[in-house]
Amino acid sequence: MAKRRSAILVLEDGRTFHGEAYGSVGETFGEAVFNTGMTGYQETLTDPSYHRQVVVQTAPHIGNTGVNGEDDESDRIWVAGYVVRDPARIGSNWRSTGGLEDRLGVEGVVGIAGVDTRALTRHLRERGAMRVGISSVEDDPRALLERVRQSPQMVGADLSAEVTTATPYVVEAEGVHRYTVAAVDLGIKRNVPRRLAARGVTTHVLPAGSTIDDLLATGADAVFFSPGPGDPATADGPVTLAREVLSRRIPLFGICFGSQILGRALGFGTYKLGYGHRGINQPVLDRVTGKVEVTSHNHGFAVAWPGREPGTAAGPVVPDEVIETEFGGVQVSHVCLNDNVVEGLRAVDVPAFTVQYHPEAAAGPHDADYLFDRFAELIEGRGPDGQPGAGRNHSEGRTNA
Repeated sequence: MAKRRSAILVLEDGRTFHGEAYGSVGETFGEAVFNTGMTGYQETLTDPSYHRQVVVQTAPHIGNTGVNGEDDESDRIWVAGYVVRDPARIGSNWRSTGGLEDRLGVEGVVGIAGVDTRALTRHLRERGAMRVGISSVEDDPRALLERVRQSPQMVGADLSAEVTTATPYVVEAEGVHRYTVAAVDLGIKRNVPRRLAARGVTTHVLPAGSTIDDLLATGADAVFFSPGPGDPATADGPVTLAREVLSRRIPLFGICFGSQILGRALGFGTYKLGYGHRGINQPVLDRVTGKVEVTSHNHGFAVAWPGREPGTAAGPVVPDEVIETEFGGVQVSHVCLNDNVVEGLRAVDVPAFTVQYHPEAAAGPHDADYLFDRFAELIEGRGPDGQPGAGRNHSEGRTNA
């Protein structure tokens, strides 16, 4: 193997790591975040939610299974940069069609290898996610640091328009068609319409700037707001659209960024987490069933529950607490057991619910796949707990949804 070029990684607080070029030679900037998944690196790289982020993989060996033409979550790699400790010399898997580093090089993704990712992750956990630069063409950390500090921050970044589909498209139901869903693409992953299709749902994927008339023109029985990148506080257009959906009592389901959009539509604020939740091993309590799920996450922002915003001493969210909003009562349906972050909302009076994590996770875990069944039940006219309640053709007034 040819000797690699030297490379440097510089965080905005000046912490510097030295390594070797991995992927494309060049320079890149973004927000440094870490992902704790031991598998699924191809899905991570092609997840639009990682747009403008430099991903640090905490698993030491990356690239072991190569890449293939089936596991992409979008049509390109979205990460701004990639940081690994020990890249595989040879990728080996019966589904592999190429090597990871070759793929990174072809798509122009600048990375760095040979970095002590454990030390880097500990630094980000203690100091928080921050801007970073990777360069294999600059050997002066001070010069790179100056450019890092001039790069844009994630707070205030409005990115959904940069990752959304340019034109609508349709993913047909598998087998018998049951329902039609209009999905607002804020950075959707391919596995979302796949999971819906498996339940007999035809999904119309629409651009982020779509109007309520665009949604209704599909003949949709329900609306889905997708995951995506950026600061939800900037997404005023999708929030307005979500409010129109709520006012018409159309069944609505939101995941991750979509959960934050619905939170804002209901009148709640959002805030940036210190270093976010990213990986496939996060414990979440489902307050409806009382079960703890092992879940996949990728979010740096969260919904602020009144009286329990960051920095308060109010403690964990009360399980049966109901906050009255313009659209009726809202409860916390899911909570992260690591830090009590709100991981899901459940509307009491309108047919809507959300989760902050990823039931469409690939590669795994699949503990939360049942949430797509809850969505189908909501469309059928049952609430997100499976009981009779708000849903399609449901009459006006308070329900038990």
